[in-house]
Amino acid sequence: MDKTLASYPDRINVVIPLFNDWQALGLLLERIQAVNEDTLVRRLDFLIVDDCSSANYETLPTGIGQSLSILRLFRNVGHQKAIALGLSHLASLPEQYPTIVMDSDGEDRPEDIPELIKTGVGNPNRIVFAHRAKRHESLVFRLFYEVYKRVFQLLTGKVITFGNFSLVPAQQLRKLTHVSEIWNNYPGGVIRSRLPYTAVPLERGRRLAGESKMNFVSLVLHGLSAVSVLMDTTAVRLALFCVIMVVISISGIGMVVALRLFTDTAVPGWANYLVFSFLIVILQAFLISLLLVFIVLSYRTQPQFIPARQFQDFVEKVEKVY
Repeated sequence: MDKTLASYPDRINVVIPLFNDWQALGLLLERIQAVNEDTLVRRLDFLIVDDCSSANYETLPTGIGQSLSILRLFRNVGHQKAIALGLSHLASLPEQYPTIVMDSDGEDRPEDIPELIKTGVGNPNRIVFAHRAKRHESLVFRLFYEVYKRVFQLLTGKVITFGNFSLVPAQQLRKLTHVSEIWNNYPGGVIRSRLPYTAVPLERGRRLAGESKMNFVSLVLHGLSAVSVLMDTTAVRLALFCVIMVVISISGIGMVVALRLFTDTAVPGWANYLVFSFLIVILQAFLISLLLVFIVLSYRTQPQFIPARQFQDFVEKVEKVY
């Protein structure tokens, strides 16, 4: 790892969004100090994005890395937006450095930071994500996660197998913070931005302390937000599906009419019922397609939120811990 770091900047930023997970954060910092090589730890500069926590930290480990600062937000904006605000704050500084994004709960393992950096050195212009090769969640969660990945691929044509744990090269940081889509979903925004990225298979860890703040509704909204950043592609695919349904319905009406007029197999009453059902499908497909057109046009004409330009509206202060 020392040879890898020899060509790497002397400072590596670490952005950690947090909401009331101070205990887990303390344990995470201790693990970072324990498992990573000393030459790496000395380069880390931590930025904790406090997503308007209702509780404050009592004590945090000190002397880990170069420094630790807390970016206080005026209001709770959610996990993904907190990441965008943290990255935008770093991008606004005079100098940019490689930046690691990781969660505060410990599920992004500190042991994997060297592997991210090693992959980043081999791919200097690419954002490096941690592909989850092994997970420890419940069977139900893994089942729904597989459904989410398949639905995402069906609607967008893209494959998403990674989360927030990533390494952003210094030269891509400002570009990334000008991508409006990271405001809704950080991984999806990177895909939409067309910035080069790659993924390295890494195991997902376990929560260090406390309970997850994500419930079923939050998980569904998170999945929908990932799909929404690729709204154009999703709308086109849904419109094509509606066209296919219209073609099938028209073909069905033609078959019903043919059977009714040219054969003796028709049962009284069923032909009218089927034709009426197919007409309802055609009408619904038309209305859905019309709605999708208006949604896409509205999305394209509305001004987009650019995190790099407007992040300061959400920042209360930056607190230096050490």
